[in-house]
Amino acid sequence: MRADALSLTIQNVLTQDTARLTEALALDTSGARIEVQTLLQQVLKVSRAYLLAHPERCLNDSEQARYEELLQRRLRGEPMAYLLGEREFFGLMFKVTTSTLIPRPETELLVELALQHIPQIRPSPQPSDETPSLIRVLDLGTGSGAIALSIAHTRPDVEVVAIDASTEALAVARENAQRLGIGNAAFVQSDWYAALDAQRFDLIASNPPYVAAGDPHLQRGDLRFEPASALASGDDGLHDIRRIVIHAQVHLRPGGWLLLEHGYDQATQVRELMQQACFSAVFSACDLAGIKRVSGGCSAPS
Repeated sequence: MRADALSLTIQNVLTQDTARLTEALALDTSGARIEVQTLLQQVLKVSRAYLLAHPERCLNDSEQARYEELLQRRLRGEPMAYLLGEREFFGLMFKVTTSTLIPRPETELLVELALQHIPQIRPSPQPSDETPSLIRVLDLGTGSGAIALSIAHTRPDVEVVAIDASTEALAVARENAQRLGIGNAAFVQSDWYAALDAQRFDLIASNPPYVAAGDPHLQRGDLRFEPASALASGDDGLHDIRRIVIHAQVHLRPGGWLLLEHGYDQATQVRELMQQACFSAVFSACDLAGIKRVSGGCSAPS
């Protein structure tokens, strides 16, 4: 505990630790101050307005200890989302743990495109479908469930199946569904399509691992703390995308869509993979930064 702990006020913390974070993490002053405020809000269970209105408020011993623990983790570079245990995505708040990727704003493009391509009416029954009357969506590699549950929340008439190989990640996704009161999502442990048998869907969406295994970015920033199995995918970053694309037609209804998030420089390769797998209307879409972030294609019609 700090030597001046007995007089550690909100104002002391904001002044001292904004400077510490700025120096340690190369943040700008305003960003560092917001992070300190956020940690204080987490520990004190108060609003930002309270912090501004009560700068003289002293932290008690337990509050000081809890705050210092979180601060030290942040000073080591651990992402704020893991410190807080949650992250907002597509207007919803998701629990996150070190077993899941942190949902990122650019992935909202994948959800938006999925919602645009999901049918508005129920499709014609297919002989192989177990539940032919439902519009069905598959989220491969669901992690915290951010993509699947954002779709399910927006389209309560749709059945969403969320798959992940990690039991720990699926536990987080199930908890998020319960916390958000979403009942039209199911969760399945599977290595991509392995547990699906002959099930078919109107749309498959995925934010799979797409970073090359030797990429130095894996040892920098937030990526150091996130699960490597959800990030790296072979020597060129496309190993899992290839698996998803090659087998997607088997699990898509005629005219169904496959949508994939990928790396900033992978759009051309992903489109070529889809074209080789006989997808039509293949396209790539840009995120708000102008980066081709999501590619998609339509399965063969009946």
